[in-house]
Amino acid sequence: MEKLDQAFVSLKHWIVAMTPAGLQPLVSALVTVSALIAAFGSIFAITTLVERKALGRIQNRLGPNRVGPFGLLQPLADALKMLTKEDIVPRTADRLVHFLAPLALLVPVSLALAVLPYGRNMAPIDLDGGILFFFAVGAAAEVAVFMAGWSSHNKYSLLGAMRAIAQMISYEVPLVLSTIAVVMIVGSLSLVKIVEAQSGFTLGFVPNWHVLTPWGLAAFLLFMVAATAESNRSPFDLPEAESEIIAGYLTEYSGFKYALFFLGEYWGMFAVSGLAVTLFLGGWTAPLPILGWIPSYVWFFGKLSVLILVLIWVRGTLPRLRIDQLLNLAWKFMLPMSLINIVAAGFWHFSGTWNFASAYVWRWLLSAFLLAIPYVLLGRALSGSKRFPKRIYQYATS
Repeated sequence: MEKLDQAFVSLKHWIVAMTPAGLQPLVSALVTVSALIAAFGSIFAITTLVERKALGRIQNRLGPNRVGPFGLLQPLADALKMLTKEDIVPRTADRLVHFLAPLALLVPVSLALAVLPYGRNMAPIDLDGGILFFFAVGAAAEVAVFMAGWSSHNKYSLLGAMRAIAQMISYEVPLVLSTIAVVMIVGSLSLVKIVEAQSGFTLGFVPNWHVLTPWGLAAFLLFMVAATAESNRSPFDLPEAESEIIAGYLTEYSGFKYALFFLGEYWGMFAVSGLAVTLFLGGWTAPLPILGWIPSYVWFFGKLSVLILVLIWVRGTLPRLRIDQLLNLAWKFMLPMSLINIVAAGFWHFSGTWNFASAYVWRWLLSAFLLAIPYVLLGRALSGSKRFPKRIYQYATS
């Protein structure tokens, strides 16, 4: 099983060893990049099909079922359509910036994928400041969105870009703050060391995942909500609200350029979901000791698939928010809760020296109490003095 777990690592070493010594660093980088593009390109195709099928099921319709058996070739048909569709650029648009915007979105997202540990010894780039690198390159997506909206010379595109930048900046603050608790507890910015800190089991069968602590659960929920907004996923898809601003900053894009934006948004969703798996769900570690024989990369991509399915479920369930609701949630609720969660994580850390019989139970209860009270108070403050009348249903009678 050890050979199966390290199969991809051994395959890469074999390929690199077959090349001349002077070219081995370049070949190693090319193999890693090719593997990432192939893996996440395939996941992108599968996710688009599964999402359309799942949303069709939720909405009581069939979904794709014409191209190939059960519609399985629909992603291929979509790719061919995007490749052959005419590329239309507005006459007054800035052609150079209009062309570079999709690339400016896709490249940073690809770099963010390069620092995630996908299995044991399977981190493409193991940086001491992996989290800092992830958020640093992720911030470049805001520049790409502004480039797309401004260069299109269209009022709907510019309005969509402004919405997107306001949303991404607002939710990037709680997104980053929610990870500080993990960094405090682990004492490292390395994503590999964060996964290693979650290895092992308490009481012999409870995994040491951060999500199984009060501060970790709160940070995970805050992180996922902020990540949903950062990825422009429903119910936070206001920058692309078709009913209001056509398609936002994507209004003047078609063909392959539009496909690159589409690919970049999905890869961004994969990246933040993979970061959530790494920070809170134990990364590539198994949930039970008896399941440790399963290859580590299977656990990582299995957890990643679960988070993607949850995001699809949320998209098919929740309605779109208003822009004022979206910003109020970020600044009036999620930001204070992220700061309070840092205090709860600090209490959890320093209470680890307690050595009486029920110390763990009291740590859990007190840490949860530190989060529950502000949650209730902030929720009441956010809702304000609104009083919703009881809904009365009236039915037509024959």
